[in-house]
Order: sequence, then C-alpha cells, then structure tokens
Amino acid sequence: MTQAVNPGTITSSNNEGDRAKRSLSLRRYRIIVWVAFASLYVIIVTGSLVRLTGSGLGCIDWPACNEEQFVDVSTPHAAIEQLNRLFTGVVAASVVAAVLAALFVRPRQRRLVRLALWLVGGVLAQVVLGGIVVLTGLHPLSNMGHFLLSIALMYGAYLLADAVSADGQREKPARWSTREIRASRLFNLGSPVVLARVVVVLTLAAIVTGTVVTGTGPHAGDESAPRFDYLITSVVRVHSAAVWLVVIACVWLGWLLRNAPNQRLQRAFEWFLFLAVLQGGLGYLQYFTGVPVPLVALHVALSVLVWLAALRLATTARRSAVYGTMA
Repeated sequence: MTQAVNPGTITSSNNEGDRAKRSLSLRRYRIIVWVAFASLYVIIVTGSLVRLTGSGLGCIDWPACNEEQFVDVSTPHAAIEQLNRLFTGVVAASVVAAVLAALFVRPRQRRLVRLALWLVGGVLAQVVLGGIVVLTGLHPLSNMGHFLLSIALMYGAYLLADAVSADGQREKPARWSTREIRASRLFNLGSPVVLARVVVVLTLAAIVTGTVVTGTGPHAGDESAPRFDYLITSVVRVHSAAVWLVVIACVWLGWLLRNAPNQRLQRAFEWFLFLAVLQGGLGYLQYFTGVPVPLVALHVALSVLVWLAALRLATTARRSAVYGTMA
C-alpha cells in the first residue's frame, strides 16, 4: 500500500536544504575575517611608505590623481600614491565581503554583522579622510586623524577576529558576573583586569603622542607640506614619557602576575612586553640615528602590533576574571 506524501513536508525539506547550501561555516568565515584583518594592517604600512618616500602629493587631486588623468603612474611618487589608493579598493572589498559573509554564518550571530559593518563604515571614512589629507596639502592634523582612524579600524578588526575565535565563541554575551564587577572597579589597581585596561589606555596615549612627533618631524610626505610648530625635542620627551608610563604599568602588572596560574594570561603579557620593549628600543634607535626611513617604517608597523597585543592582553585578563584559569 502506497503511503501519501504531504507536499508541505517536501517544500519544507527543500527550503531547509537551500538554506544549508547558502550557509557558511564559522571556520570558513574566519578565513574571510583574517583576510580583511590583514588587508587593514597592510594598508597602514603602505600608507606610511607613501609619506616616508615623499609621495604624499604624488597625486595632487582626489579622487582623480590629477586634472588630466584619473590614474597616473608616470612618476615614481605618483605610482606609489596611486598603488596605495588602489589597494584601498582591496581593503574595501575585503570588509564588504566580511559583512555579506556574516549574514550566511550559521547559527546567525548579529554581533558579527555589527562588527563587520563597523569596518565598512571605518573604511568609507578613511577614503573621505584620505581625500581631505590630499586637499589640505598633507596638513599634520589630517594626517594624524588618518592614522588614528586606522588604529580604531584595527580595534574593530581585532574585536571581529576575537569574536570568531574559539575563545570568543565559547564566551556567552551576558551581564557581568559579580567576580568581574569586583575585579573591574575603576581604581582597583591591584586587579590584573584593571591594570591591563590601563596598559591599553597608556598604549593609545603613546600612539597619539607618536603621531604628534611625526607631525613635527621631517617625514611630512612632501617637502612643501606644513608641519606642527613645536620643538621636536619637547614632543619627543612627551612621547617618551607616555612610553615609560606603559613600561611602569607593565612592571606593576608583571608583579601581580608573578604567581598567576593562568598560562594564557602570562603568555599575553609576555608577548606584549616583548613587543613594547622592542618598539621602545627601536624608537630610541631611530631618534639617535636621524630617523632613517627603514627604521621609521618598522616603527610604524610595530606600533600597530603593540596596539593589538595590548588589546589581547586586556581581553585575556577579563576572561581570566570571568571564567577563572584557562590554562
């Protein structure tokens, strides 16, 4: 005897099959996120090379390179600036892909979509600000904003990469636990959670003061570009003071963690300390050798890695407070 088949059941099964075909695994989405993450980092480095090679006004107009040509690679300076602009398209495509792909991740996670949209908005703002940098003749304030927006973008990229990591997926969004509230009191400097956040704030202060040094120093991106009217030795001292505050906070945090059983937190701290010391030593080296271009470029690239390491340290410290040891 033949059993009747409900057409509605067939339709439902087909719909579920179609959704399964369109879904994206978290593992594959991680690859897309890391491509976006890497492209955002690379364009910070290439952007610094534009300035360090004196190619900031290789294209004197925006969005076209000049009045005659939209794309112009007829001179070395124009070619360097043009390649950096074209790479912005790669960055934009990667963050848009991160947004679109987030819509197909199963199970659906709205946080991934929100974080990816943050990156898209930031890249669009960077494009506009990049035009302002050119149209203002590489004014140091606009250059500062350009770099600091990149730092904010790397923060968003870090949050997205962390959200799709194994630790980020295990973490359940919820109200803070009593343990975390106790560990996160503002002036509880005996708490690794609070002190790790202090390290993040001080690292950001060092980065901001570093951009002021850059805006005062010799690498303006073009010989005719304006500079801050500060005494270079004075702004370097302010920047150096910010760096030493980071070192002091690290010594304090290291003392708090001396007997900590949490291996992940120890590794995050050691990695940050290594990069911070390397960056500080490089800063002194470039200053006393007359800020040669290769050292300055490396200093810029390392500054972003130090920033990311500080964020990782704060994230690991918070998870340690909430979930206990995660050895």
